[in-house]
Amino acid sequence: MTARGYRRLAEPLRWTLLGLAVLVLVVFLVAQRQQGIDVSYGRSPASTAGVDTDGAGTSDRATVPSVDEMTALVAAAPVVRLPGSVAYWNEQRVREVAGDTRILVAPPGLDKDGRERVRDVENATIRVIGTEVSGGFYQASSDRLPAWRAQFATGDVTDLLIALITALRKESTPADRDELRWREPSGPELTTVLTDLRATGRHIAPGATLTDVPEAAARNAFPDGAWYVALPVQRYGEPLPRYGPALSARFPDRPIVVMYGLWIEYHGPGAADFAELAGASFYGQFAGVLSRSDYPQRNVLGVYLNRVTDIRYAGLFERPLPYRPADPLRVALPALPWLFAGCVAAFMVLSARSLRRPGRRLGSRRDTTPTRLAGLTALAVEVSLLTDARSNPALTRGIVALQAARSAWEEKLPARHVRTLLDEAAAELDDTARQVGIASYRPDNYLRGRLS
Repeated sequence: MTARGYRRLAEPLRWTLLGLAVLVLVVFLVAQRQQGIDVSYGRSPASTAGVDTDGAGTSDRATVPSVDEMTALVAAAPVVRLPGSVAYWNEQRVREVAGDTRILVAPPGLDKDGRERVRDVENATIRVIGTEVSGGFYQASSDRLPAWRAQFATGDVTDLLIALITALRKESTPADRDELRWREPSGPELTTVLTDLRATGRHIAPGATLTDVPEAAARNAFPDGAWYVALPVQRYGEPLPRYGPALSARFPDRPIVVMYGLWIEYHGPGAADFAELAGASFYGQFAGVLSRSDYPQRNVLGVYLNRVTDIRYAGLFERPLPYRPADPLRVALPALPWLFAGCVAAFMVLSARSLRRPGRRLGSRRDTTPTRLAGLTALAVEVSLLTDARSNPALTRGIVALQAARSAWEEKLPARHVRTLLDEAAAELDDTARQVGIASYRPDNYLRGRLS
């Protein structure tokens, strides 16, 4: 190949290598600024919407008398139960601590005005709206699964009443008691439930408000399918049929969800690993709004299934990690410094050969621009290994100015414009060197040393 032919190929290759080196450097620097590590096992597809606490949960059937009427009723009797009330308690245990306490019991599902009227009854020591128990400046709440189960499956507020009354009287609170009793379902009861489950995958008992199972939430929570048993709130003081264990004993590989009113429990594969966690986290968050509202069972079941989905995607079921394609940048990042170094080395070799062309002198005005561009580019390469978050912006601006100068020189734009861009690049690199704290990397010193 002739010298002229070599130069014709070397020039575009040299500047291409420089541009590639600058691009690699910019990508590498930008990648260093990326923050945040996703340590989740997998992103849950469950809906983030919880139980609506605004207008939902109210009922057109839930009403209360005026404040004056309720005040008169409370004055006439220590316990006033308004129509539609669902809260019950062990009267003997409450009577032992009640003293002169007066209790007003209202139905769930009241709108905001209805709840305000109940709270305005000043001669009521304790107010129960649904199964929410409050009095004075206090509101009683449960923190154990047995208490939530009794509250939402049978409307039992015994422990809540005792805790609030003793708090108002500044007495010690007795230990909670789990008074809920269970019984094995009879043969006909179990046969009826099994018939429905085999046919449709769900059994909805008379009085239950569940109309259908939320499909998306159910599919995410139990991809292989589950059976659902929905029962109404059970009569207080009577044993509850224990459908979950009875069905799980016959179908151990089948997930089974049983609802007693607004109490939800899970039986089946993995129950020992997550059932209590799902129940505690769900009722710990939503017990307050469920206690005073009148939500259909479908709404509550949907939110519970979303919580189960979140737990599944946390890895508690040994769920396989969902596939995520590799990030090309993260895969290539370790190779970028080597690619950068190779491009710079090739550029320097080609530049050295170009500077040794016959008839060219470094002192020539015509050669000042490419020589200075090459020197400043080499300076940017070397100083980039020493920059940090404080000096990176100046270095990046210098590199951008070098790119613009290279493009202007290749396109044969006016020399003054090219020199202006090089001056801007030199100023940014000089600022970089001062921030790094190495005087030999200031452009004047560096170029003088290189060209001497």
